[in-house]
Amino acid sequence: MATVDCRPLTLLCVLALTLTPACRKRERPLYAVIPKGQAHIFWQTVHAGAAAAAEEARVDIAWNGPATETDLTRQISIVDDFINRHVDGIELAPEDREALVPTIRRARRAGIPLTVIDSGADTDEYVSFVATDNYGGGALAARCLAMLLNKKGDVAVIAVLPGAASTLAREQGFKDTIEKEFPDIKIAALQYGMSDRARSLGVTEDILAGHPTLSGIFGSNESSAIGADQAIKARGLSGKVRLVGFDSSPSLIDDLRGGTIDALVLQDPFQIGYQGLKALVDFRAGRAPSKRLDLPPLLVTRENLENSKIQRLISPDIDRYLKR
Repeated sequence: MATVDCRPLTLLCVLALTLTPACRKRERPLYAVIPKGQAHIFWQTVHAGAAAAAEEARVDIAWNGPATETDLTRQISIVDDFINRHVDGIELAPEDREALVPTIRRARRAGIPLTVIDSGADTDEYVSFVATDNYGGGALAARCLAMLLNKKGDVAVIAVLPGAASTLAREQGFKDTIEKEFPDIKIAALQYGMSDRARSLGVTEDILAGHPTLSGIFGSNESSAIGADQAIKARGLSGKVRLVGFDSSPSLIDDLRGGTIDALVLQDPFQIGYQGLKALVDFRAGRAPSKRLDLPPLLVTRENLENSKIQRLISPDIDRYLKR
């Protein structure tokens, strides 16, 4: 009786079982969405916006980012992994405007379109850049704080990270506006909180101890504002040291209502995530998205907090898109 050599068939079966997901044909286009970090509510809202755009376009997204906004090596590794998987596009919020440039160029060489969101990079090798007008947001914060101080006094800036383009632009907008428009206000200190609440609390306490006549603080992102807020409350300086923050969270909104925080400059992270992914989908469909989209910041105070537009920004329907 003749025997049948099953080895070729067995080899084919083994190969089929061991093929990686990157080698298999996907049923729908897959886009990677890579934030700076995942700890802040801001990034959860960006995720929801990207998910909403993916739902409309009938594509899939893969969300992955470093746990914290200081893990630059991890973010580069995540981008490289998605390039190796040959995803259909990448939506990226660069942690550092210089360090991510070679990675962005690798994506382009691999034929993968990429949008930059939230924070810029020192290259134009992307499809579109979608972000808040961060410089304008810093200027808005400066004018608000100046009015609260009757245009005089010493102030401090609790900054975020050296090298992060978005927050550097806010801080520069704040500094330039104070220097040009309010000569009787002095920026007495600027320290980085490294996008960490506890670190921001510590540097604010140091500044308050070293500048007992300080009358105002600008916290240029969520963690900076929360750290400054906690330090002001711990020292019993609520109402004496005026505070303007950037971004929002439930605790920041509570303290805005309570009076520790005087104002917050808001972004629209949902639209940042949404428009960043939509630009990729449009590009893949042969349409030409705008090379740059600046979304206007909005100032929120106790007086306009209950406005419907403000409420939509501070209470986005994240669960609708992320809890499925």
